[in-house]
This record gives sequence, structure tokens and C-alpha cells, in this order.
Amino acid sequence: MDRKKKAKIALEDGTIFDGFSFGAAGEKDGEVVFNTSMAGYQEILTDPSYKGQIVTMTYPLIGNYGINDEDVESGRPFVEGFVVKEASRIASNWRSKKTLGEYLKENGIIGIEGVDTRALTKHIRLEGAMKAVISTEESDNKKLVNKAKNCPGLVGIDLVKDVSVEGAVEWNKSGKYKVVLIDCGAKYNISRELAKRECRVIITGVHTDADTIMKMKPDGVLLSNGPGDPAAVTYLVSTVRQLIGKVPMFGICLGQQILGLAMGGKTYKLKFGHHGANHPVKNLRTGIVSITSQNHGFSVDVESLNKNEIEVTHVNLNDHTPEGIKHKKFPIFSVQFHPEASPGPHDATYLFDEFVDMMGKE
Repeated sequence: MDRKKKAKIALEDGTIFDGFSFGAAGEKDGEVVFNTSMAGYQEILTDPSYKGQIVTMTYPLIGNYGINDEDVESGRPFVEGFVVKEASRIASNWRSKKTLGEYLKENGIIGIEGVDTRALTKHIRLEGAMKAVISTEESDNKKLVNKAKNCPGLVGIDLVKDVSVEGAVEWNKSGKYKVVLIDCGAKYNISRELAKRECRVIITGVHTDADTIMKMKPDGVLLSNGPGDPAAVTYLVSTVRQLIGKVPMFGICLGQQILGLAMGGKTYKLKFGHHGANHPVKNLRTGIVSITSQNHGFSVDVESLNKNEIEVTHVNLNDHTPEGIKHKKFPIFSVQFHPEASPGPHDATYLFDEFVDMMGKE
């Protein structure tokens, strides 16, 4: 890796951060966000929910345990760019096959190190997540800022169609319960957790209509995580609306937002989103606080939900946004965080048990 090759990240408000390239060369735009995880960079890179985003890691040293073949959450990295304070030149782990820089270069992901990530994070916290351009090619700051201003961003953009599977794919061949997993950008560990609980998982694309899903005779439907603005995925909202009352449903992250929209609610963009593996969430039914893994930039507007039909089950203790909702009549519930973790703590895996229990009662 060449420490001397300069790189820049330019934000739409005119802020510039200089650094050095340690991944692929080139130029990409996206929304810049920060992630507060200390580890798990490989799972973060391969999380399809990061499509359209440039990820800044707040932990100062990234890459010290390298890259392995197991800790991936999809078939390839989806981030538009990766920003760190220091990229480790030493990859020390018995499973490691290559360095982080080599992995980024192989997959065409631009990486920048030497950036004051603390200053960048503080700026995003104050001003909000914003459009940006990451480049190893352009040195003119004004040109980069203009490119950032003119890039599409995330609001109103359907990125789900770019990360979903086509048709239907079997994750495993057998199980007591048949679960149709609607793939909005699903992480592998969702399917792994379901398979552990005697579920046969069939992964379907987001354009699969409600009739086709019901013809599969599922015991339950799971709406996965995914990238971008949920309000732009109107076709999936329509499909889910048609499934309400016909089959037990569980939504994760974007899945909660899609369910909220399908049940008549609205969504809105958070100031800088929730990205990390250390977010405290309180279960309002039990009073138990779980430390959770999160990655989302939008939220369901609680005030827009029909309180006679929907109850809030979980709340974020940092900003009091809704982290879980449940239908009072139908077997439907969702959470805004990631019970499958990867990376992150495993406090919330009990939710998969609740989903299985719910299917068993139908």
C-alpha cells in the first residue's frame, strides 16, 4: 500500500478532509456517516444496508486482524468508500487471508486513512449526515464540493432494487417452519439464525408479489434490512400491505420502516442515523435494556401510526426514537436494530425465538 498517494473527502457544505489512499483508486459519491463499532469492519463493509454510503469508523485503528473468508454478511462489499484514522499494516489473526487494504483494492472500494475521523464525526453530529465525494484523483476542492452537492444522496432513492436477489433462492432444504425472507439487502446472519431454529428459509427478491409469496405457503415472512429511503420502495410497501393479516411477519431495520408505511404510517430521515454495535435499546414490555447493533438513517414516525392498532415495544435510549413496534391484532412485529448482530452483541437474538413462537401459534 502506498502511503504517499493522496486522497480527499469533500462534503456538500464545503468541508474538506485530506488523507492518503489505502484501497482502490478512483472517485465515488455517497452519504457520509460514522460507525461507532470498535471491531467488525468486515461485516460492516459487506452489509448491503451501506449501499450508497461512505462509512467513517470512529475507532482510530482499523484492520489489525485482517480479512478472512467467514466474517462476511453478503457476497461482496457494498460501501461506497471507507474512511479511517489509521489502517493497520499488520494483519494478525489465525484466520486472516489478506490485509484490509488488499481487500478494498480487490473489490474496487476507495479507502482513505490519515483523516481526523474524530473531527469528521463531530461535524456530522452537529450538521447531520450529508452528501460527499471521496476521491484519489481530483485535487481541486471546489470541483469536489460541487460534485458532492450534485450527487443524488439517499432521500427519495430506491437502492433496495440494487441489492436484492432475483427470483427465489433456498438458503437451506429443511426445517419445521417455512420462512419467506424478503431480501431488501439481507445479511447472511439473519438466515443463519433462522436455520438454527428449525426454519427452512426461502429468500425472495423485493419484486415478488404477495400472491406468489402466499403460494409458497409460508409459516412466516421476514422483511430484512436494506439501504436507502423506505418511502421510495413503494412496490414493496404495497406487497406488505397485502400480506397483513394473512401470515405472521417480522421486520428488521428497513423491514420495520416498510411495515410502518404499509400500516399507514410515515417515515422520516434522522439527523445522522444510528450506525454501530453499542446502541442501548429498552424493551418497554420487560424493562430490559439490550446493547444492540444498528445501521439505519431513517425512522418510523410514531405519531403517524394508529395507536389503536400499533404499539411501540422498544425505544432507543440515546434519542428516544422507536426501536420496535407490534400490531395489536395481527401477528406482526418489528425492530429497528439488528437482532442477528454481526458485528455486535447478541443481546437481542431472543427476537428470533419470539418469531418462531409466533409461527407455532398460528
